[in-house]
Amino acid sequence: MSYTAPLKDMLFDIEHLARIDQVAQMPGFEDAGLETAQAVLEECAKLNEGVIAPLNWEGDKNPSSFKDGKVTTTPGFKEAFKQYAEGGWQGLQHPVDFGGQGLPKTIGAACGEILNSANMSFALCPLLTDGAIEALITAGSDELKAVYLEKLVSGQWTGTMNLTEPQAGSDLAAVRSRAEPQPDGTYKVFGTKIYITYGEHDMAENIVHLVLARVTGAPEGVKGISLFVVPKFMVNKDGSLGARNDVHCVSIEHKMGIKASPTAVLQYGDHGGAVGYLVGQENRGLEYMFIMMNAARYAVGVQGIAIAERAYQKAVGYAKDRVQSRPVDGTLSAAAPIIHHPDVKRMLMTMRAFTEGCRAMAAVAAAAYDAAHHHPDADARKQNAAFYEFLVPLVKGYSTEMSLEVTSLGVQVHGGMGFIEETGAAQYYRDAKILTIYEGTTAIQANDLVGRKTARDGGTGAKAIAAQIEKTEAELAQRESANAKAVLKRLKAAREAFVDVVEFIAANTRSNPNAAFAGSVPYLMLAGNLMAGWQLARSLMVAEDLSAKGQDVAFMQAKITTARFYADHILSRAPGARDAIVEGAEAVTALAIESF
Repeated sequence: MSYTAPLKDMLFDIEHLARIDQVAQMPGFEDAGLETAQAVLEECAKLNEGVIAPLNWEGDKNPSSFKDGKVTTTPGFKEAFKQYAEGGWQGLQHPVDFGGQGLPKTIGAACGEILNSANMSFALCPLLTDGAIEALITAGSDELKAVYLEKLVSGQWTGTMNLTEPQAGSDLAAVRSRAEPQPDGTYKVFGTKIYITYGEHDMAENIVHLVLARVTGAPEGVKGISLFVVPKFMVNKDGSLGARNDVHCVSIEHKMGIKASPTAVLQYGDHGGAVGYLVGQENRGLEYMFIMMNAARYAVGVQGIAIAERAYQKAVGYAKDRVQSRPVDGTLSAAAPIIHHPDVKRMLMTMRAFTEGCRAMAAVAAAAYDAAHHHPDADARKQNAAFYEFLVPLVKGYSTEMSLEVTSLGVQVHGGMGFIEETGAAQYYRDAKILTIYEGTTAIQANDLVGRKTARDGGTGAKAIAAQIEKTEAELAQRESANAKAVLKRLKAAREAFVDVVEFIAANTRSNPNAAFAGSVPYLMLAGNLMAGWQLARSLMVAEDLSAKGQDVAFMQAKITTARFYADHILSRAPGARDAIVEGAEAVTALAIESF
């Protein structure tokens, strides 16, 4: 069940694809070069491999429990969270002004992957706190920042997002929780919120809920939603904790996976109203909540990569140990470990290539985020922001769908033993399923990709990215190796398929929306596949050059082989996806509803 952080692969991406040397030239990041990245990742790996990863299996067997309004987390979680907070890990990417370390997302995202590979249920608590911090930094008043940010950044307190209600899932226009203004400027909040990750737990002194609600008399629909800070315990003037607020956990969910993470049903205002503080302006809550959502969507994509890595490591370990049948090529006369079988290698290579491709895409997205916020040039900030925004639904949607395929293959490599819980392979499969659902399902990510990221500008932004990919193709064309030629062939075909789909989506979103949205998820999967394949094509060129110089030859050769495999076996799916989207839209909606 042990886990080893893939530091070498992470640092390869950070150095050669995300270009940490360029990030470190931006104001505020001068000390955040490759050496810093390596030192931080090594420390992060120590804590996670030694303390947090061993609790993962325990959390599945002994999940969080609920009794008399209190949640008790898995044995060991509270102590591990204390170590996590004391090590300054919660504040890694947050501003120094509030006690954070102010490191770039390029480094922080890699640490996020390590934490989630170690223990996804545990990692959800810091993930939600990050979102709350982000929203308060962006929209909170100076007063709210002064009261809450340092405690959240230090990990002394944790944060939650409260969007969903029993009648309002993805449709936030249906939110009914209400907020009544009080003479002292506070609000009384009433309502029920469901699916609140770490909405109640015993790991921190206070929980800071960020809650969507309607102020009395606000407009109907999404335009009338405001955002409130509702602390579990009131905070006194001197910063100490005061009375219990009127927010209570009434139950926690029994789930298919991430069992150690308590998913709470919270009731606000059963005893006269929960005291809430307005974040920003009334009726702009959704806009602020999207700041949290965008941060969380990227982080959930990283969770997909993380769980895939863990499943891959487990499957490789098993395949090297499990002896079954003679190899088909006759190289060994007796039964051998199953890793000798070509189909097992195919499964392991699929797992590896998916994981490395998505990791590379996420690293490049993180660097774009850093440039969008810190680059001294306004045009560069704007371009990087657009690139990052385009990649967010892909990092979230593609990486999480990928993790389902990878964790399923992980079970398959184990054969019958994979179906037995004691081996641990099934836990990764069960844990991965939620990733395609929470923080916006894959279809919601695809709607975002179609509507906001593609149709809105007539596909201009998407085609600009395709033009960048063409530059990589031109570089590949300069190379003599068979691997470079093979990758070039697949990359070109995938890019052309992508451009065809972009044009189809841009032409049909308004005039024939059913046709455009029938192919929205396949479009997201094609786009994600292309972006990950593009980054692996870049990595192949770097690895060829470094291998030729004699640098870490075995690692570089493995990088080249993985990129080639991705091109031949995964990137090659793109043209078929193009045909299904552009030529198959009618078949999706043709069947009469009564015929289903």
